[in-house]
Amino acid sequence: MRIVFFGTPAFAAYSLQALINNKLNVVAVVTAPDKPAGRGMQLQSSEVKKCAEANQIPVLQPLKLKDPEFIAQLASYQADLQIVIAFRMLPEIVWNMPQFGTLNLHASLLPAYRGAAPINWAIMNGETETGVCTFFLQHEIDTGDMLLSKAHAIGKETNAGELHDQLMVLGAETVIESVRLIEAGKTKGTPQLKGEYPIAPKLFKQDCLLDFNQNAVQVYNKIRGLSPYPAAYFMMDGNPVKAFKATYKHADTSNVKPGCILTDGKTHFDIACKDGFIQLLELQPASKKRMDIASFLRGYQLPEQVDAI
Repeated sequence: MRIVFFGTPAFAAYSLQALINNKLNVVAVVTAPDKPAGRGMQLQSSEVKKCAEANQIPVLQPLKLKDPEFIAQLASYQADLQIVIAFRMLPEIVWNMPQFGTLNLHASLLPAYRGAAPINWAIMNGETETGVCTFFLQHEIDTGDMLLSKAHAIGKETNAGELHDQLMVLGAETVIESVRLIEAGKTKGTPQLKGEYPIAPKLFKQDCLLDFNQNAVQVYNKIRGLSPYPAAYFMMDGNPVKAFKATYKHADTSNVKPGCILTDGKTHFDIACKDGFIQLLELQPASKKRMDIASFLRGYQLPEQVDAI
């Protein structure tokens, strides 16, 4: 089969390399245009582009996916199947082009956690299981017929970065297995279940602000669900402080205001919640580097009374 691959970040590049390693016929790659990044704002290629160029695969980087010139280029590769992972929404003229359609890898067990940030939201909501699945694109986002689904446990201390890497590996295995199924003649998926399921919308800055009026476990899940990126944060002395790693303990906090910070100034930094305390282990004050709590307390003079909001 002739395959055209769509993707941009490392999560997608891992599956692209797996396709190549398994000697599947990737004839072209579509990825985001190069973007300026870093201190010098030099143009940077996506991880998918780097992988494609290392394997001498043609790369297309359209600004607009409905551009007639891009559509003509894409059609010239005569793909039997397209695979899209961590890319933007495709117009129908693109996803409906190959005879076997376009296969998408999603980092959840659909129909749960449709949307742009399934890994983050699953942890933030306290889920103990997630997974990956492949499905064929249709008009509505993340609603197409399912081909394969594989579950994966979420550890009690697992953060979003760790789960990302675990699902990246599982996802690549699932993509390869899915392509083999299509090669063997399984070119139709199974409709997704109907009903109400949690969703995974794009994350904005306001989604990352910690609310210490919640239970301690809810705050803890939010911290690990947003670590290391985009990172949960709270405000202290009018400045944002990012929280990367924490633990929690249940306690009677009826006489303590939510958000009140308790610390010995040397080894621990606890923030009161509805039913206990968040014990911060790693954080990053504004304009500073990420550090453990002992390093932070050595270099930060706390006022007599501090509230986190």
